[in-house]
Amino acid sequence: MRLFRLVKIVTVGLRFGLDRIVLDADSSGRLARLWQVLFFWRRFEEPRAVRLRRALESLGPIFVKFGQMLSTRRDLLPPDLADELALLQDRVPPFPTAQAIAVLEDFYGKPVDEVFLDFDRTPVASASVAQVHFARLPDGTEVAVKVLRPGIERVIAHDLALMEAAAIVLEKVWPEGRRLKPREVVGEFAKYLADELDLMREAANCSQLRRNFSGSELLIVPEVYWDWCGKSVMVMERMHGVPISQTATLVAQGIDLSRLSRAGVEIFFTQVFRDGFFHADMHPGNIFVHADGRYIALDFGIMGTLTDTDKNYLATNFLAFFKRDYKRVAQAHIDAGWVPAKTRVDEFESAIRAVCEPIFDKPLKDISFGKTLLRLFQTARRFEMEVQPQLVMLQKTLLNIEGLGRQLDPELDLWKTAKPFLERWMDEQVGWRALYRGIREEAPNWVGTLPQLPRLVHQALAEPARQQTAVRDDIARLAITQRRQGRLIAVLTLLLAVLIGFELARLMG
Repeated sequence: MRLFRLVKIVTVGLRFGLDRIVLDADSSGRLARLWQVLFFWRRFEEPRAVRLRRALESLGPIFVKFGQMLSTRRDLLPPDLADELALLQDRVPPFPTAQAIAVLEDFYGKPVDEVFLDFDRTPVASASVAQVHFARLPDGTEVAVKVLRPGIERVIAHDLALMEAAAIVLEKVWPEGRRLKPREVVGEFAKYLADELDLMREAANCSQLRRNFSGSELLIVPEVYWDWCGKSVMVMERMHGVPISQTATLVAQGIDLSRLSRAGVEIFFTQVFRDGFFHADMHPGNIFVHADGRYIALDFGIMGTLTDTDKNYLATNFLAFFKRDYKRVAQAHIDAGWVPAKTRVDEFESAIRAVCEPIFDKPLKDISFGKTLLRLFQTARRFEMEVQPQLVMLQKTLLNIEGLGRQLDPELDLWKTAKPFLERWMDEQVGWRALYRGIREEAPNWVGTLPQLPRLVHQALAEPARQQTAVRDDIARLAITQRRQGRLIAVLTLLLAVLIGFELARLMG
């Protein structure tokens, strides 16, 4: 099975000239020249990026997902490859309904018609690892049932083993192989797939996002019905809306597209900066619009998270950026340990200035926030910046949001829309509001500590005296020990002298 899969991969690779993409990076090498002689008859009219995308689509859904993941690693890939791979979409035919029902009945332990009031046998959506059916719970509640594709774990295991083998070969034969760290990328992809194969994890992500936006006037997140969920099955509230890509239908329903685009920006920044937990797969297929104009989020397999350290880093950089303090931006990267400590601040500052300064001479509506962030990442790569996966995911999501917003409103000014939110958030992070929030959060701990404060102060003041007493006790014990050892040595010396005297007397007598 694995041998046949390997043969197919090699065949597809040769058909689309993937070998040329690798060897062209070292066209002066002996292996590259030999390869060109052996395959002199091949001619490719399509650009290399298009050939790579088509090859991955031919190899199936797991390789499509791998390409999607690679498209987020713009710190590693050339721009033409990253842009083309971003166009990859899961075009996977649904698996037979009988298999879906078998998965459900194995999980619930009884016929599907005894679990649900009714179950639609026709899937409404299908992707590489799962597909979705509509159903109704026994109380009549409309739900969407997501079912894991049968046998997908085995397929993924085979393909990951082949990718790992290919990564090892790439590192040995491709000059760029070591820098691009293919084995590390494959390992990251394996973790990414493992998360998607556990639908309980996705259900937890959905539940968390719903709680974060409880009562929101901007975003609706479906409710999870936990009693019906498991690792291979997820049951959630059925959402009614229009796919956001159907702009003509939205206009016909009276939806204000400009307002919708601005709301999308606010939702994104709220997730990132308020919660540190964001939907990281916000392509048009995962977003619907409710009749009342609110967004509907779907598919929660890929989520991004930011720690307080990450958010403080972003706050420092945004604040310095708006003040054109590029030295502070450079120093923040060095202080965070994301570029080597040996990096010269002035050189890094100069490189950042070259990216950012031209922006301030353009009208804000002509500036791409996402592309600016991308250029900053590329500059950081030149200075051996350590890759931060959570920020790469953030950049990829920001590009998605910006592209979606401009599709809804070509005049969208992302910076103008985001700046008030960012300024308010930064004020909360570094101003008086931050101090007040910190005091408020720590107050419950202080309530328990305050009654103990006098005793703790007394202990702190008494500590030197106790330490001095302890030292005096140690010295006294040492003196006693030395005196005992002295007496013991004297006794042993006397005993030895007596024994020697007896021995001498015996010899002389």
